[in-house]
Amino acid sequence: MQEPVNKRSGLGLLSYLWNEWFSTFAILILLLLTLIIGTGEMIHGQLLRIGESLYGDEKIGMQYSFLRAEPEKPTCDRHPNVDALVQQQMKANSKDEFSDIFGTSSESDVRQSVMAAQQQCEEKFTFYDKSIKYLDDHPSIRPYRNVETGFFWLFKFGTDNKVLILLLMVVISSITASVKMHHIGLRPPKTKLDFRIYNLFMVIGNALLSYSVICQYNSVLNSGVASTYETIGVYWLWITLFISLTIISLFQLFRIPSTAEEGGKIGLALLSVPLYAFMAIITGVAFTFFMDYPMGQGIYLGQLVEFSGIFLNLALFIWAGMLLTQTRIMDLFLAILRPWNLAPETLTWIILIGAAIPTAYTGASGIFVVAAGAIIYKEVWNSGARRQYALAVSAMSGSLGVVLRPCLLVILISMLDSRHVTSDELFNHGIYVFWLTAFIFLAVSLYLAEDKFRINSPKIALPGMLRAMVPVIPYVVIVFLIIGFYKYGLDTQMDEFTAPVILPFMLLAFILFDKMFGDRLPIPESYNALAVEHEKQSAYLQEHSETGHKRGFGAAIRFATSESVGHIGALIILMALSASMGGLIERSEIVTMVPTHLGSILITLGFMALLLALVGMTTDPFGAVILVAATIAPVAFENGIHPIHFWMIVLVAFEFGYVTPPVALNHLLTRLSVGDAEVAAADAEAKEKYTSFYYRYERWILPIMVLFTSLLIVTYAPYFFNLFDWYPHK
Repeated sequence: MQEPVNKRSGLGLLSYLWNEWFSTFAILILLLLTLIIGTGEMIHGQLLRIGESLYGDEKIGMQYSFLRAEPEKPTCDRHPNVDALVQQQMKANSKDEFSDIFGTSSESDVRQSVMAAQQQCEEKFTFYDKSIKYLDDHPSIRPYRNVETGFFWLFKFGTDNKVLILLLMVVISSITASVKMHHIGLRPPKTKLDFRIYNLFMVIGNALLSYSVICQYNSVLNSGVASTYETIGVYWLWITLFISLTIISLFQLFRIPSTAEEGGKIGLALLSVPLYAFMAIITGVAFTFFMDYPMGQGIYLGQLVEFSGIFLNLALFIWAGMLLTQTRIMDLFLAILRPWNLAPETLTWIILIGAAIPTAYTGASGIFVVAAGAIIYKEVWNSGARRQYALAVSAMSGSLGVVLRPCLLVILISMLDSRHVTSDELFNHGIYVFWLTAFIFLAVSLYLAEDKFRINSPKIALPGMLRAMVPVIPYVVIVFLIIGFYKYGLDTQMDEFTAPVILPFMLLAFILFDKMFGDRLPIPESYNALAVEHEKQSAYLQEHSETGHKRGFGAAIRFATSESVGHIGALIILMALSASMGGLIERSEIVTMVPTHLGSILITLGFMALLLALVGMTTDPFGAVILVAATIAPVAFENGIHPIHFWMIVLVAFEFGYVTPPVALNHLLTRLSVGDAEVAAADAEAKEKYTSFYYRYERWILPIMVLFTSLLIVTYAPYFFNLFDWYPHK
């Protein structure tokens, strides 16, 4: 969206160095440090066990734990003059009126005490001599100890400063997203008016945020409460971030890109404003001018700090998603299906089921859409589907897996509402919601399909399928090796808590294998002539499928990290402002206007589903969950809704909201992944070929039909069939 810059001089060079090198390198270091923090405890435990097995000696009573620090020579007198010490102590006792009470007046008692002290001193020297001799006899202990304690220091430093690491990551990535104009909006700015409105709203929103965090900082200073360096660092990072964003937006307000088109309409220009800028202005004006609570935004931004572990894992998932784009793994697995030449609807159903697994492992629907949306779009379109249908599938590709283990969103719910639900309960019920939505999608797709069924003969398909499975085998082996290493080497299972750490290592291994041996295991060519034609038509997809795979290992990591920077900044700052919006709703006490008892469980269920869908339409998932847990969930429980049932409704309602205007976050991220040119081509193709309202707007209507139907069933079926043995039936 920005105009081309001269990389050799002035601001162009500064922008290039920041965007392409400094921010990428800094975020890479912070991500790697986060990985070390995540794996630190388990690795350090293993280092201690290894040290004990290598250097512990039960025969002489020597343990590695005794040697983790250099033994200190005792300062006591190893060969004291006992008689002199006894006489000295006797003189001291004679002046002590309490010596008779404690039984220390007799010479024999004093001598016994001195001899005991001498014995303790001798034991200290004996242990010291034994330790020094043991260290000298085993010269490898000191180097090993340096590694182990050095790693422990790094791990402890990261754990103690987790909040600062997260905020530093947010500061760098958000500044980069602002410089690149990469923040999430309903449409990209194109005209000069678009850019002016975009940057004007950014200036106002960031200025209000700057004022809020400064007010909060001054309030803390004036409170008289002692603040730690971490607390002060948090405030200074927030202040630095929003003042920097204000200055950047102010500069961009007067520096419109030369590529911007003339003219523009105010309505379309408002649609190009980043969502977080709207949220910043709404909350800033409300807190500052109507509630006389200027520090409100800053206080609710603190929820980002409170759940720093969750958001650091989210950053790792985003990085994992971008690393996924640099591998061939998606293409290789899809190549297994190509020989069957399946009808688009059947192929799409299989793809969505398969996509649910990485969706669950990347934490939330939006991340997977950004990472794999373009690949899925290409595959579905190449199978003969309509472009609008392919876009609909890309937007839904991240929807089905949010109810499956180990989705980060469910973990956050279990943390926020630990009194009522556990992650195991939610995941166990989520599998039924997953299959329900999957079969509804298949039924709707087949009903609206132009060609109901198509499949190659097994005689043709099976040989091609078997050939396509050969290149996949090494990746399966890599997966088992890494999981086995964690399970048997570090005594750690891959689950919802360890997945954010294990996945990046797995994808780094995939990329390394691709660069070293990928050319020897080529991706089988498409069996569909239409796919070849589509590849020729789409320059974006051709670049996506070729350029990314031609990068070297280092270049692929740099590119993936560079892409992650913008997404981390755009998504996390949006989540932070969503939390602020939630705080505004909570403080305005709008939710208290909802009757505690609506009179009917059916009315309550319908009302909650509608309310949650509206929340999902306007906020991001993580910020929305925090809002719902604090405000809506208690009302639902008061009205007799089973907690597990309620949270299942929440998850489906959110996914329905994310594909529904006015925001439709998953569609925005699909556009980000697929490219504006492909979306425009899909709209043009639909207008040219179809007169039906449905086919012209299929990318919007199909996901809404599927998820609305799923929402209705999830909302009412548990009540009518009493699936939770909770709702009374007369």
